[in-house]
Amino acid sequence: MATTLLRKTVLTAAGIAATAGGIAGPAIAAHAAPTDTTTVVADRKGHGERELDVRYEAQPNFYYCGPAATRNAISVLGKNIDVHAMAREMGTTEAGTNSINDITPVLNKETGKPYRSVEIKSGKADNKQTDTLRTDIIRTVDDGRAVVANIAGTATDTDNTTHSFEGGHYISVIGYRDNGNTVTIADSANPNMASYRMSIDNLADWIATRGYSTS
Repeated sequence: MATTLLRKTVLTAAGIAATAGGIAGPAIAAHAAPTDTTTVVADRKGHGERELDVRYEAQPNFYYCGPAATRNAISVLGKNIDVHAMAREMGTTEAGTNSINDITPVLNKETGKPYRSVEIKSGKADNKQTDTLRTDIIRTVDDGRAVVANIAGTATDTDNTTHSFEGGHYISVIGYRDNGNTVTIADSANPNMASYRMSIDNLADWIATRGYSTS
C-alpha cells in the first residue's frame, strides 16, 4: 500500500553538500568511516529518565544512514552486527533505504523482539502524534531497546545546534529524560556529534511525513 511512509530517503552526494552545513562538525561528516566502536551513553535509569549504552559507529558512506542507525540501535542489546550486513538485509542502495518499513523487519529479526512501524502522515505532528511518540519511546527504552526514526528537514537540539537533512536521514533514539519531554539521539552522520538531545516536539515534527520503528 503506497503511503507517505514509503518516500525514499535520498541522500545523494549533492544532498550531503546541502545538508551537512546544518551539522556541527566537518562538512564531510556523513562520509566519515566508522569510528572505533565507543560507548556514547552509559545505561542508567531513574527519576523519569533512562539512557542506553550504545556502541556507536559512524556511517561509512553517505547512503548508509539506515543500516548505521539500525546497527547502533541493536548495539544497545550488546550485539555488534556489521553495517554492511544490515544494508544487505534492508536493501539499501546509493539511493538510501526506502522506508522505515525496511528497517522494522530487520529489528524484529536481529533483536528477537517485536517492533512495528508507526507513521506520522502529516507535514507537522499534532499533539496526539507527539504524545504517542513520547509513549512509544519511553516504553521501548524502558524495555532496553532503541527506537529508529526516519526524519527529514531541519530540527534544533537542546543546545540550539541545527541538524539539517533535507533529503532524509535515519537516527536512533536511545534515551529520554524529563518523563520523555526530552530524548537522546544517536546520529551516525557525524562522529564529532555522535549524540545530542532534542525536545519531543521537535523530534515529532522532524519525523513528520515519515515514520519510526518502535516496540
